[in-house]
Amino acid sequence: MSLAFSGVVQAAGDAEAAKAKISMCIGCHGIEGYRTSYPVVYHVPKLGGQHEAYLAKVLRDYKSGERKHPQMSGIAATLSDQDIEDLAAYYASK
Repeated sequence: MSLAFSGVVQAAGDAEAAKAKISMCIGCHGIEGYRTSYPVVYHVPKLGGQHEAYLAKVLRDYKSGERKHPQMSGIAATLSDQDIEDLAAYYASK
């Protein structure tokens, strides 16, 4: 209840709306056991079932440059705050 009066407003993610936005994610994150080779070979993390707040934070960190990865930074730069919330809600629900 204290959050309701704190002046902090957080957009609610719409998992259904994210279905129109996931095409940019599934090329890497939708392939079981996928590894990428740029900039180094690493296992691409599974998104489904992660915590919504964590997913949103990671996307914001890529967008701001606080977290770095060439492809993820480029994709995150194109996302609105609502896109981030929607994608986080979608993958958290999987």
